[in-house]
Amino acid sequence: MEGMDQEIAEIFAQASLQASPCEDYSNFLGGKNKLIHPQSLKDAKFEQLKEVLISWINDKLKKEHIVIQSLEKDLYDGLILHHLFVKLSGVEMKVEEIALTENAQKRKLTIILEAVNEKLNLPSDELSKWSVNAIYSCNLLANLHLLIAMARCFQPDLVLTPNVCLKIIVLEVNKNGIKSDTILECITGGSAEADETLKDPIEELLKLAPEKVNTVKQAILHFVNKNLEGLGLRVTDMNTQFADGVMLILLIGQLGGYFINLNEYCLTPSSNSEMLLNVTFALDLLSNDGLLPAGIGPQDIVSQDETATLKVLYSLFRTYK
Repeated sequence: MEGMDQEIAEIFAQASLQASPCEDYSNFLGGKNKLIHPQSLKDAKFEQLKEVLISWINDKLKKEHIVIQSLEKDLYDGLILHHLFVKLSGVEMKVEEIALTENAQKRKLTIILEAVNEKLNLPSDELSKWSVNAIYSCNLLANLHLLIAMARCFQPDLVLTPNVCLKIIVLEVNKNGIKSDTILECITGGSAEADETLKDPIEELLKLAPEKVNTVKQAILHFVNKNLEGLGLRVTDMNTQFADGVMLILLIGQLGGYFINLNEYCLTPSSNSEMLLNVTFALDLLSNDGLLPAGIGPQDIVSQDETATLKVLYSLFRTYK
């Protein structure tokens, strides 16, 4: 594996420390595999989401005296998924309680996932986010997608950590070596639990006459340009110029009085993935300062959603004006 990128080497190094059948290198051969980037594994929101899911599973299975400790390593043999699905759906399944061999475990997983997928009734592109091989290989991303889909289907009132977006390494391993790419994948959306009785100022603003809306927009635009002029930058279109995240990152740094290292983001993004990575980084900065408006996700900004962009800029305007 000479010449591998450092991040890929780290993933394989982490895997080599484990002794369970989950970390069999043969699972990486052939096709594409998606793995969570080591940086995202340390993300606070990601850790919170894992805790929510673990607590949810343990609460559901406490009468069976089943306790899960790892979302990555405790699902591969089908035992947890079997009991969880029966508990949530009320559907009894004719599968062996404890499968000891690889063939038996994969056979059990096949039966369980067929039943789960039928109940979820999701589009094929959603169902493709997990598979027997992915679950058996302890692919954490696949496990998360499956558990989140089950939670949304069977217990929609479960409060999942909103806007969890992860850097994903897409690996393609064959006899010629390793090909990799890094993308951003959002596994939860905006919070649906926000108090709807609290009126959002931007939502209320957009209900007013166009001239009043424009007055506020111009005030925010003036505020933005005043704080970016020291960098020789000027914004004329808030929707398009903030979509790639660069202006937003620079504005946050100017307002906060600190320099953001250039290796933290892509200064000249040329793809949607790079734009998403930039905006995710910017929103994380806002979140750390308690300035991220509820229900705003990276894709909202990248897709040039006017309301989302205004909410983010208004939050900065209100704090630093």
